[in-house]
Amino acid sequence: MSASFHAANPVTLTLTCAVVFVLSHTAVVRCMFPSILTLERAFPLNHRVELSQLRHRDSLRHHRILQQQSGVIDFTLKGTYDPLRVGLYYTKVQLGSPAKDYYLQIDTGSDVLWVGCTPCDGCPTSSSLQIPMEFYDPSSSSTSHAISCADQRCSRAVESSDSGCLNDQCTYKFKYGDGSGTSGYYVSDLMHLETIVEGSKELSSSANVVFGCSTTQTGDLTKSDRAVNGILGLGQNGLSIISQLSSQGVAPDAFSHCLIGSDDGGGILVIGQIVEPNMVYTPLIQSQPHYNINLQSISVNGQSLSIDPSTFAISDNEGGSGTIVDSGTTLSYLAEDALNSFVDAITQAVSQSVQPLISKKNKCYVITSSVSDVFPPVSFNFAGGASMHLRPQDYLIQQNSVGGAEVWCIGFQSIPNQGITILGDLILKDKIIVYDLGGQRIGWADYDCSLPVNVSLASSGGRSEVVNAGQVGGSTSIRYELIPIFILASSILHLVGAYS
Repeated sequence: MSASFHAANPVTLTLTCAVVFVLSHTAVVRCMFPSILTLERAFPLNHRVELSQLRHRDSLRHHRILQQQSGVIDFTLKGTYDPLRVGLYYTKVQLGSPAKDYYLQIDTGSDVLWVGCTPCDGCPTSSSLQIPMEFYDPSSSSTSHAISCADQRCSRAVESSDSGCLNDQCTYKFKYGDGSGTSGYYVSDLMHLETIVEGSKELSSSANVVFGCSTTQTGDLTKSDRAVNGILGLGQNGLSIISQLSSQGVAPDAFSHCLIGSDDGGGILVIGQIVEPNMVYTPLIQSQPHYNINLQSISVNGQSLSIDPSTFAISDNEGGSGTIVDSGTTLSYLAEDALNSFVDAITQAVSQSVQPLISKKNKCYVITSSVSDVFPPVSFNFAGGASMHLRPQDYLIQQNSVGGAEVWCIGFQSIPNQGITILGDLILKDKIIVYDLGGQRIGWADYDCSLPVNVSLASSGGRSEVVNAGQVGGSTSIRYELIPIFILASSILHLVGAYS
């Protein structure tokens, strides 16, 4: 590289070959014959510059650099897996202008974010969770727009059999596994986000998203017991919040959650990949509407159960739906043949230490010592050599205590005539679960979800956050780590027009 400087102010820099540093440890060489750049001083030649001014100038530049990249968006969770208490995890989301708070169940088994709207037939007006039952009113938000049938976003919704068009309005009708349902129409409005971009700083931003405005609810959704304002669908469909935010460059195409399993519950949901050294991954099965992974075998006390692997396979002929990861399911479910083998193996392993009994058609055990000392470890073994290790608390639920003895029941269920396995909150709790949509894989690691977590913005890493899972509405403690970056312009000289 050759260069000549001409003593003038501004300074003219003539290059025949320039070395350009980008935001990595890579240098790109571009040769032009010749290339002339005019430089000006940011500060006068004889002007003494305070170090604080230089730091402030650099911080503004770094802020601009970081704004060009997606940030970490985190949601604090409340709720527990325990079906005798709450039986779901939920978070606060802000929508509309002015912004209003809505408390939504997090659900990786469905795609669409929807909230109860006004007016609504069957929507509960109070909740045992002690949360305000706010109803979304499109007419009270200055940024709300209904989605017409001609809108391309409606076309994406209609790709699902749950959506359609009525009177030039894009509509939906969802039905859930418990028989409950909701219907309404799609709107677009602002979703307000707190994005972590530097140190403990948070940038308040917003993104225009499409979500459901529910005007009818049926089944358990009508009950005030454990009622929430709606559901935050985190599936793979183009209308899921993850897909919408990542396609706009607002967030990465990955998200993670860590659900606290203790009595107080709670946890954290992060748009980004939580990074943990002991993380293992298994591939997502392609072209499936849910987060399907390939469960190959189950081991109890290190011994593989005699279960035909086809029991866990996706089969249209036999109604099998494979194995699904679903944070919207409280318990966990096994295909019937697998469940029978599993219960038999557990019962045999503890036959000398417990008193078995049947309670409400569930296999239960009366124990007088610690459940961890009596019941065996279990492993679910997946494609790619990834195993999910389960403690007794991950497959048993305590029912009650009688005279110093405790009654624990198998927490796995089966759905009649459905060869489906669902990994619900009973199994997912006390683990980091990563949904890497870009890499088409799911990962997990055992973790104390009350501790801070390291979050990477992309599969390739490069930048990480440490986010502390606090309580909804509480303060969040954040530390920030940024890899070194090479910047072509110095603190004193800058390219004319570079920031105009």
